[in-house]
Amino acid sequence: MPLTGRTIVVTRPRAQADSLAQAIAAAGGTPLLYPLLEIEAADPAALQAVAPRLADYAIVFCVSPNAVEHALPTLLAAGPWPAGTRPAGVGTGTEKAWARFGLDRVIAPRERFDSEALLELPEFQAEAVAGKKVLILRGDGGRELLRETLEARGATVDVLTCYHRRPPSQGTAALEQAWTAGRLDAIIISSSEALRYLWQLLDEDGRRRLAQTPLFVPHERIAQGAKDLGLQRVILTPPADQGLLAGLCAYNWAQ
Repeated sequence: MPLTGRTIVVTRPRAQADSLAQAIAAAGGTPLLYPLLEIEAADPAALQAVAPRLADYAIVFCVSPNAVEHALPTLLAAGPWPAGTRPAGVGTGTEKAWARFGLDRVIAPRERFDSEALLELPEFQAEAVAGKKVLILRGDGGRELLRETLEARGATVDVLTCYHRRPPSQGTAALEQAWTAGRLDAIIISSSEALRYLWQLLDEDGRRRLAQTPLFVPHERIAQGAKDLGLQRVILTPPADQGLLAGLCAYNWAQ
């Protein structure tokens, strides 16, 4: 039980927090759920319009489990998934989300879980996508690397927003209470956007406490963003729940 006596803050959206929280508890820790992103469905009109034409796309890429959960019910309401259209995603969570709708053979990287790794796969090379249509389903905003690269490789890319990300409506009382009580041992940050929201929420004293708290992140881009804010106790872990848990369990809490 390597996390016995440790309180770990999980900042994922509530719908995606359970599996990691359960893993922390199974390792003896106490997960403190503190979502830094709130997710709400977008207007389904665009999805309803594209659903009858789904077979036109060679690949449908969902940027996250949220994209799958918010898009698939509308898309599948128009009929079964086309046999010639491949689902794609980044990360085991997104693959599992596809599987909940009965879809496998998901195009996904196996080592690094980001757009760069996805674009290295054979299915996304110019010879594979040139002249074909690709649909990207995502939240509002986000990186344009995937769309721009695929268009440069000759694909026709459509991008639809199927959910919105909002700053958290809660205040920082839960964190402040845990810090004051001396029972906040680490914070997990799973996205650059969540880090930005947390920084904006905290006052000067909260930012000072954050700088003294181990911050576990699963991607170099998030780690660099934290260091740019002056945070030094940043621990870069392998990706996904397994990587974050491994990083937590291996950490030297006495340092």
